Amino acid sequence: MKTDTIPRGEKYRNLGIKLTPQRIAILDYLEGNLSHPSAEDVYKAVLRKYPTMSFATVYNTLETLKQNGMVAELTADPGKKRFDPNPRPHHHLICTRCRRIVDVQVEFRLPVADRDRAGFEITGNHIEFFGTCPDCKKRTYGSSLQQAAGYLRSSG
Repeated sequence: MKTDTIPRGEKYRNLGIKLTPQRIAILDYLEGNLSHPSAEDVYKAVLRKYPTMSFATVYNTLETLKQNGMVAELTADPGKKRFDPNPRPHHHLICTRCRRIVDVQVEFRLPVADRDRAGFEITGNHIEFFGTCPDCKKRTYGSSLQQAAGYLRSSG
């Protein structure tokens, strides 16, 4: 989450965010995290260091960071909100099986004709690509081989 040369503490204080030890633990967990964690994921990770921390502290901190543009909320997983510590514009690959999310750092410019804008002033876009990640492909391929081997053994 180091996005500029302003020291982290000063950057958050300038936004009016008080840096408690718990919030620092949350920021440390998010920094450089590419897994797009849910609030529950963050909570479980920081709970090891701060066993008395509440889920509400984690959730409220993530909401504060989101409101201040420090994290982006992803709705790619209908079961839970996920958070992206990289708030800069980028796109995502999403596995339809395990819900893994991977950043895509390619810029796509989609021209939208004035007649198709329905009066909207377009300020940005976000593209989500859906498919099967390499791990899920291996599991599927591996189970297909096992099923085929079982079929061959039982019919032979």
